[in-house]
Amino acid sequence: MDKELEKLKEQLKKQEKLASLGLLSAGIAHEIQNPLNFVINFSKMSDKLLNDLVEIIEDNEGNLSDDDKEDVDDIVADLKENMIKIVEHGERALSIIRGILLVSRGKENEFLPTNVCQLTKEYVWLSYHAMRANYKNFNISIHEEYQEGLPKIMVIPQDLSRAVLNVMNNACYAVWSKSQNEGSKDYQPTIEVSVTANSENFFIKIADNGEGMSDEVKARLYDNFFTTKPVGQGTGLGMGITREIIEEKHGGRLSFESHQGAGTVFTFTLPLKKA
Repeated sequence: MDKELEKLKEQLKKQEKLASLGLLSAGIAHEIQNPLNFVINFSKMSDKLLNDLVEIIEDNEGNLSDDDKEDVDDIVADLKENMIKIVEHGERALSIIRGILLVSRGKENEFLPTNVCQLTKEYVWLSYHAMRANYKNFNISIHEEYQEGLPKIMVIPQDLSRAVLNVMNNACYAVWSKSQNEGSKDYQPTIEVSVTANSENFFIKIADNGEGMSDEVKARLYDNFFTTKPVGQGTGLGMGITREIIEEKHGGRLSFESHQGAGTVFTFTLPLKKA
């Protein structure tokens, strides 16, 4: 009994720490957003100045040798490519920050028009990078499929993102754990993510080729405080919260298939409520 209480106390401590980290991450995201906007805006301004410089060079190309002109063309091409990359990755980072701020500021149970493909992608990769930061030599393959042309859908973004993060974290841990125990060098830890829809529902699927679940784990998967991870690495609350988010808050269905030693597939089936 004492061991159970101690374990419960450790899990609650971690929940409190995660709540504090959530507030901290929202503050950091807000502070980073402004300088990031400057980076993007100055990159666009520099691109315009570069175009002006090209025009001046073209007006005076008669004064340049062929070798100098070739060098100038190469430099200009490299600079333009660099500018495109700065803007592209800057806007990608800005998009992630906006997502974090949306989650932190969203009102409880508030349905908002949401690009579910973008939301899923952002939190899949946030999970991946968090695992890389916390587990030495963590490296996996992620295959993504996002249906084109999906309209914005009414969901609770702060909750749906949490559900994606919970399942993705478990998938990452499952493939990482298997890679540590797998004797064969041929094992390639892989996670497949897809977002698709029909006329009535949309589906978020996260599949891994990790350790899979035993019958006991399947039976207790949604029990509060049940976890297969070592103390301090899992609270045992994630899957219960995920089922509540999908089924009770969104009126959807959370299902899974798992085979021990072969992997697990989780599927969110949610009503397609167009914005």
